[in-house]
Amino acid sequence: MREHFGSRFGFIMAAAGAAVGLGNIWGFPTQAASNGGGAFLMAYLVLVLLLGFPMLVMEVAIGRFGQANPVDSVRKLGRNPLQKRMASLVGYAGMLVPSLVLSFYAIVAGWLLAFLVAAVTRILGWEQATSWLQDFGLGRNIVGTLVFYLLTILVVQAGVRKGIERWSARLMPALFVLFLLLFFYILTQDGAIMGLKHYLVPDFSKVLEPDLLISAMGQAFFSLTIGGCSMLMYGSYLNKQEDIPRTALQITLLDTGVAFLAGLVILPAMFVAMKNGVTIYAEDGSLLSSDTLVFTVLPALFDTMGPIGLVMALVFFVLMGIAALTSSISMLEVPVSYSTERFNAPRPIMTWLIGGLLALVSVIICFNFGSLFGFVIRLSTQQIQPLVGLGFVLLGGWMWGRTKLFEELVLGSPALAKSLFWRIWPWYVRIVCPLLVILVIASSW
Repeated sequence: MREHFGSRFGFIMAAAGAAVGLGNIWGFPTQAASNGGGAFLMAYLVLVLLLGFPMLVMEVAIGRFGQANPVDSVRKLGRNPLQKRMASLVGYAGMLVPSLVLSFYAIVAGWLLAFLVAAVTRILGWEQATSWLQDFGLGRNIVGTLVFYLLTILVVQAGVRKGIERWSARLMPALFVLFLLLFFYILTQDGAIMGLKHYLVPDFSKVLEPDLLISAMGQAFFSLTIGGCSMLMYGSYLNKQEDIPRTALQITLLDTGVAFLAGLVILPAMFVAMKNGVTIYAEDGSLLSSDTLVFTVLPALFDTMGPIGLVMALVFFVLMGIAALTSSISMLEVPVSYSTERFNAPRPIMTWLIGGLLALVSVIICFNFGSLFGFVIRLSTQQIQPLVGLGFVLLGGWMWGRTKLFEELVLGSPALAKSLFWRIWPWYVRIVCPLLVILVIASSW
């Protein structure tokens, strides 16, 4: 008997947790700060609804129809042996995405864990330990990475309900509460209102700039992990009575809400840091150290706050750790589900085996950081993932067909046939979404 989520709330929290990760809290504010603040936010919000949401509906629908791992789910869309083989290739490519992403994601999450523990050791006055934890040394990076894998494996091995659903339902609400606490505190600091205006008041002359639109489109695509197989995987655990379009919209709004909250915290924090003498922008207006913004600007800001800064640092890195963990469990679940179903193997054994193999890959990346880290990021997120997302939408829109798609969606939404959504979405997802994804691919290659 295939395991399913025990509640709709549990599914939404798990799926939102899969989408909400370092891309929202690390990537989105950096993109907003680099692309005009409010103008980028405006473009992003529109493109999430125009690109992310329609493709999310398709990915969840394919997963629920297939009721299996990504390879077997997309294989079921084929109507003859050739189509099934083509679909399987897309499924296998999709399986590769979360495995590659987790191999570098765990390294960054290990940095977060190190900074989290450093916030504690600093409070305790252990300066030597704090220095080691905040230094990007090989030993620290490997230890942090392995500890993060351990946490991820412990959640995934417990299964869908007892592991993924239980912890997502606890961690995601905690994420929102911590973000709001941090936002209200940052707002009391000198310079925060200026940062808030930069973030919320758009410069309309920049909204239609091609580079900004492409950046916003890419962020909308990746923030919902379209093509990353996590949503398809979680969709396969969804029962047939759920309204997929409605559920997908709620996931989209939650994910976008976290990205929006991250901007509310980090952009004002940047301007507070500038008031306190921290250099953020270069003379030409470009953002300095954008890749490590979270690890350079915010600790520098917390250092200027005195004793309360130690507590704020602890809260922030707990928050980041939660976001990283809710995403990593969805990534590991993809290959684990495939191996347990294909080889009829016990979940705990396969979780430890696959988690251990991926941890080994991450350690190899740590040893060859300069040559492998950026390469793996580009290969997985800029090259393979968009192609897989395009494959899913083409398979679902064209190979599966309108009739079969309708039969799947109407199970949880009897009023679908007469809705405006059904009049627009089927042709939109077949024609407009592929064109938008091709733009994302063309801009990133």
